[in-house]
Amino acid sequence: MTRPVFAGLDLPALKNNLAILRRAAPGAKIWSVVKANAYGHGIDRIWNALGATDGFALLNLEEAVLLRERGWKGPILMLEGFFHADDLPLYDQYRLTTSVHSNWQLKAIQNARLRAPLDIYLKVNSGMNRLGFAPDRVHSVQQQLRAMTNVGDITLMSHFADADTPGGIDEAMRRIGQAAEGLDCPRSLANSAAALWHPETHFDWIRPGIVLYGASPSGKWQDVANSGLKPVMALRSEIIAVQNLKAGDAVGYGGTYKASREQRIGIVACGYADGYPRIAPEGTPVLVDGIRTGIVGRISMDMLTVDLTPCPQAGIGTPVELWGKEIKIDDVASVCGTVGYELMCAVAPRVPFILE
Repeated sequence: MTRPVFAGLDLPALKNNLAILRRAAPGAKIWSVVKANAYGHGIDRIWNALGATDGFALLNLEEAVLLRERGWKGPILMLEGFFHADDLPLYDQYRLTTSVHSNWQLKAIQNARLRAPLDIYLKVNSGMNRLGFAPDRVHSVQQQLRAMTNVGDITLMSHFADADTPGGIDEAMRRIGQAAEGLDCPRSLANSAAALWHPETHFDWIRPGIVLYGASPSGKWQDVANSGLKPVMALRSEIIAVQNLKAGDAVGYGGTYKASREQRIGIVACGYADGYPRIAPEGTPVLVDGIRTGIVGRISMDMLTVDLTPCPQAGIGTPVELWGKEIKIDDVASVCGTVGYELMCAVAPRVPFILE
């Protein structure tokens, strides 16, 4: 590694977070959600640290195949199901559990030539209005599925749009209850927020995502600060140059920041081409030499600039944490008007990952 920017991975933190979810929902099994290349952490890098999970849940067939090729023999849930009927032979070959949310999928399963039945997650639309059958259709769809020789076990599945707010699941649970009335099958409802804060949603399987990686489903770190969750990813770099400004000197493209006094600034080897948000405003928190400071000027493609006033000993080679154990990714995201999910997923391929 020549350029000093890198993403550190704390795999013990991942194991810790899984254990916290296990304690939060002791009666449920866990689907560890590793979609979007494990929220940007890299499935191939982290899956083994989640070996104590009951199953993995994701979207891309290629990622499911990777898990099988790496030796995972447990359940794999395809959260959006198959996208083309031609995918079903691979679902059969790799023994994947598929969600079913549309009429065309029912027909495709019925007509497929499979070696053995596939387990099905029957998705009910609880009000988010993305995927799923209306609650009043669930009974008839389940009857259709039960009549198919290509169908194994059936689990009722839904997703919450607003589980991180008080009362946010009430209407969704009413709809799910309507759909499930009289059904004798397992349920998988709880996302990260519901797994932490709504035990009445746990049922048979929970599906935690963002909390596994040590960030808050609400986007506010204070909501999980006392939970024991630990950040798994840290974006780190170094100061590669120092500038001594006079009052009135400008910094960066457009000169949007002007020094009001004599000031030292550090130039850090990280920019928006590395995945750091270009819209990060002045004052976005950064840790330099273990001291909290803030960004000045615009984020450029390969560099950003920070105020060294609070850390006068900092110089070339001083370590910088853009987010991680001290600078929470949720706090950076909040200042930038987004969520930690996006920042995790946006780390660029040119940034190497290193186990810490």
